[in-house]
Amino acid sequence: MANFASRTGLILATAGSAVGLGNIWRFPTTTGENGGAAFILVYIICTLLLGLPGMMSEFIIGRNGGGNAMRSYIKGGNKRAWGAVGIMGMLCAIIILGFYSVVAGWCIYYLYQALTDNVLGDAQTIATNFDALVSNTWIPSLMSILFVLLTHSIIIRGVQGGIEKASKWMMPLLFVLLIIIIVASCSLPGAWKGIEFLFKPDFSKITSKVLFEALGQSFFSISLGTACLCTYAAYFDKKTNLLRSSVQIACIDCGIAIMAGMMIFPAAFSVGVQPDAGPNLIFLTLPGVFTQAFPHPVAYAVAILFFALLTLAALTSTISMHEIGTSLLSEELRISRTKAATVITLCCCIIGILSALSMGPIPMGVMGKSLFANFDALTSNILLPFGALLSTTLVGWVMPHRKVICQLTSYGNYRWRKWAVNIFFLLLRFVCPMGIALIFLNQIGLITF
Repeated sequence: MANFASRTGLILATAGSAVGLGNIWRFPTTTGENGGAAFILVYIICTLLLGLPGMMSEFIIGRNGGGNAMRSYIKGGNKRAWGAVGIMGMLCAIIILGFYSVVAGWCIYYLYQALTDNVLGDAQTIATNFDALVSNTWIPSLMSILFVLLTHSIIIRGVQGGIEKASKWMMPLLFVLLIIIIVASCSLPGAWKGIEFLFKPDFSKITSKVLFEALGQSFFSISLGTACLCTYAAYFDKKTNLLRSSVQIACIDCGIAIMAGMMIFPAAFSVGVQPDAGPNLIFLTLPGVFTQAFPHPVAYAVAILFFALLTLAALTSTISMHEIGTSLLSEELRISRTKAATVITLCCCIIGILSALSMGPIPMGVMGKSLFANFDALTSNILLPFGALLSTTLVGWVMPHRKVICQLTSYGNYRWRKWAVNIFFLLLRFVCPMGIALIFLNQIGLITF
């Protein structure tokens, strides 16, 4: 089993699995719809109390198992039935990568349009162009396939030569692009209102809805329940400090999400766009914001940087989703990494094509929703929370206590005080499962708040 060659590569690769369109697209959207700074405060608390223990539970399962997700869960639970959790994580990741590649394909297409100066304009022109893209028979499918192939080209190069090497240049570049656009956005007249929206909390806006949205965003952003953290943890060496790594990854994830808000809201407020513009914010609203906020040469450059940033963010997270299935098939079927990656790539391409077509030229779906929407609901509302619930249950209640302690201390290389261990098990056994269960029941509509 290959390991990451350096601690920097380990942190950047694992953080990259969490940092994606969920940070750049979903987080600003959810923040805008839930009151800004108050939501961010609740989100950070949820990440510390629930996200960190959940992340560590997958790390413990993965490093203890030392293999693909299915083997790691079997070894952790000491029963073959637990392997189903790893398989479920792989299937969940394939479905997510499939429909996620459609949105990532839009990012690639918009990047091309930005480079050719065709992405800016008035609101009507931008809306017409987006509708034309979504309803096109070929372009969304081809862009989706192109994105999956980009992911495939990195995966086949292995852990150190592909995943780690790519993460070492993609994550710093992502950070640099964010900084450039933040400076441009915050320099606009009236931008201070957007900054105030992000950092001046109105505690009266904290409601049960905000709490559950923050919980959901925390788990979605960290990628709990897909087995990608478990898969990556198999590549950690014995001296990797799981707590410190988890904290660093969570901080990078939250930091990138807040920076995305600093990139978007100051520009939006400067031209009078409401913060709760919703999911259309990225592809319909922001090109118009750039057109109004900046003189044309600057707007042109900002649009290129922005859609390059979106494409890069999507790629950092899809690498980990692809790796789950690649490692599992390669080990269990005893085939080469390239063959295993090819199988996963083909499956994702098929799901991507069907998802793209279902949104436009060939309406397909269930209960009045497109296949894209159904895939999203299946993974976000059922598979992700269910997988996270099983992972925390396995570590909190099933794995032998000594094995968990062994992983927490990194085989005796680090010391945990007894009170800290007790708090960890309290969170893992009771707080995390309760929080995940409430998210799950809320998302499937059995309880509402």
